[in-house]
Amino acid sequence: MTTEQVEEKVRETLHAVALDGVRAPGDLAEKVVRRRSRRRFSQAAGAAVAVAAISVGAVFGFGGGGAAEPDRPSRPAASPEGWKPWQSGASGVSERGCLVDGSALYCSGSKYDVAKLDANTGERLWTVKVNREGDGIDHPFAVRDGVVYAYRNHTAEKEPDGDYAGGTDLMAVNADTGKVLWTVEMPQDDRTDQAAMLIDGAVLANTPSLRTMSALDPLTGKEKWRYTWGKGIVCERVVLSGVPHLLCTRDVEEPGDTDVFRLDPATGSAQKITTVPGGQRFVGTSGDGMILIGAKAAPGKDLRLTTITSTGGQSSHSYQVPGELAAGSAVIGDRLITVSWKGEASVYSLTTGKTLWTGPVGVKMPDKDKLTGLASPVVSERQGVVYFLSPTGDLSGLDLRTGEQVWRGHVGTSRPEPGPNFWDTPQLLLYEDVLVAGNGSKLVSLLPRIGD
Repeated sequence: MTTEQVEEKVRETLHAVALDGVRAPGDLAEKVVRRRSRRRFSQAAGAAVAVAAISVGAVFGFGGGGAAEPDRPSRPAASPEGWKPWQSGASGVSERGCLVDGSALYCSGSKYDVAKLDANTGERLWTVKVNREGDGIDHPFAVRDGVVYAYRNHTAEKEPDGDYAGGTDLMAVNADTGKVLWTVEMPQDDRTDQAAMLIDGAVLANTPSLRTMSALDPLTGKEKWRYTWGKGIVCERVVLSGVPHLLCTRDVEEPGDTDVFRLDPATGSAQKITTVPGGQRFVGTSGDGMILIGAKAAPGKDLRLTTITSTGGQSSHSYQVPGELAAGSAVIGDRLITVSWKGEASVYSLTTGKTLWTGPVGVKMPDKDKLTGLASPVVSERQGVVYFLSPTGDLSGLDLRTGEQVWRGHVGTSRPEPGPNFWDTPQLLLYEDVLVAGNGSKLVSLLPRIGD
């Protein structure tokens, strides 16, 4: 697919994203494609080639996380042994985002595709330099058994117009030394969470074609097996307890029903476990279930949230979209946490289908025309607190049971005014009870003082 075709696909997709009250701003498509580098645009548009990913990701910003016990009162935050408050403003290290794993942070920026930092001190331990430029929207996506998995540009070649040629490699890096262990070329510049993910005994990657998922040996990158779906079909990818699943529909305007397949993680053999009426989009996982949301609803009707277990069992609840949602919502445990552009946070029970509470999120909302939402919320299980971060550095902690604000804070930001790019969205991470707030090249690690 040429860059021009990708651009047009993004325009079509973003103009079509309209889940009742949930919609992208009218000029979102042009703001996305109106950028100074076609190769960097191609990275951002990789999700649009896999239409399902951008339909949910760009609008909802769903993520994952743990659950807090519903009846536990807020407790004072406790810092890990050896931790002290720190901040870093080193350019080129963290603009693309970070991943926390144990006492380490793995970040990506304009100078490094991967940089390992000590989460206790912020000290930089090793780096992997970018292959030519590094201002994409990706960062390391997983760590397991001493290996970090991330992306990098495939070549350093330039096109006749002076721009860099496209191409993305999936990369495995030794977590102790920073040595690159292997790379595998991807068929497009998709670096979303649909492009590659960990399964039992392998890395499941969208390679070597757009309609193929391959299980790669985590230490060598060698292919173990592959599964290819038919032409005219689009499949989202979900992992439940290490087992890969596919949500497949016809790639047409009215796709019909969604078939759910389970792939054997050792052999790739596929088994259809259920069919869900209508087009569906993946929202997140909760325990042994994947959460799907209906792609469309009849006029005046609520959307449907459906939970599918690994055995194919289904349960559904209606879901009333609370106005236009700001990016930064999440599935955490059995709860769907959302924030509207009006600044209201809501917690919805995936078990009962009821909204548990709605109240002020506690931070100043950004201008939605700038396409910059809040960071995806994180939950401290021990405290029972959900935290939010705005692009201007405002922090808020709400009691997960009641929505009452129990803490507020502020961190400096390297972006005084957020710009019109997806990667201007801030990031909030949790290291035990410690928060790590990131925006641009600024990282700040702090301990919320709750209940002191």
